[in-house]
Amino acid sequence: MTEVFHIPYGDHPSQFGVLRMPALSGLSPVVITIHGGFWQSKYGLEENDPLVEDLTRRGYATWNIEYRRVGEDGGGWTGKFIDVIDAVNHLTQLEERFQLDLSRVVILGHSAGGHLALWLASRINKVQTGEIGNTLLVPIQSVISLAGVSNLRKMWEVHEEKGQISHAASFIGGSPQEVSERYRLASPIELLPLNVEQILIHGELDRNVPVDLSVEYHRRAIEQGDKVRLVVLPEVEHFVVIDPSSSAWKSVTDSLETSKGSSRY
Repeated sequence: MTEVFHIPYGDHPSQFGVLRMPALSGLSPVVITIHGGFWQSKYGLEENDPLVEDLTRRGYATWNIEYRRVGEDGGGWTGKFIDVIDAVNHLTQLEERFQLDLSRVVILGHSAGGHLALWLASRINKVQTGEIGNTLLVPIQSVISLAGVSNLRKMWEVHEEKGQISHAASFIGGSPQEVSERYRLASPIELLPLNVEQILIHGELDRNVPVDLSVEYHRRAIEQGDKVRLVVLPEVEHFVVIDPSSSAWKSVTDSLETSKGSSRY
């Protein structure tokens, strides 16, 4: 039977994660999940409940993290970046108690969570000096971005063209023209190469985050020598990729199994 634990990693009400443990003995590989919602407070980690329940049944410990979002105290620049690092680092305090195998950790993020997952990966193999938040203490084997916002400047342009409020500008604190350096520090495509295995899964019919973002990110990552794979799913829209009852979900579970079988696992 799956065990579920609600665990704070900070003092703010949104600084917590939900750890689900599989009904298996021995050390458990870990999937860290980061939900989307364009970084806004009205969307929470419960969006990921169906997928983490599925992954836990498959034998993974899942750490579904919440973070401060736009509309909450500290949820703008740079709160959410600090939070996701601290949430991942908190696993070092849970490792022994819950028998977590922190040599086998994958980050899986959807939409804005895909942005944060790729951003986290950029922290792994670089000296952290003068940037955002603490040093990342947990080694990450791979990152799976599901319809991820991999290019914040492009996402800002998409919303501008549609005449919509730019959610990227809301949490960054301005447009790319106004705070260009913040976009450089926060946008995954500008942080390449990550030097970490990346898998990008994106639906061709996605109207929330255009598939072109992942296509361009993949092209540039390959050019810079990163190990990255792109899976474009025909006839699939934004939320299907996180639905365990859909055929698209097999692309996610297959990608996890591939990562598990790599030489680093």
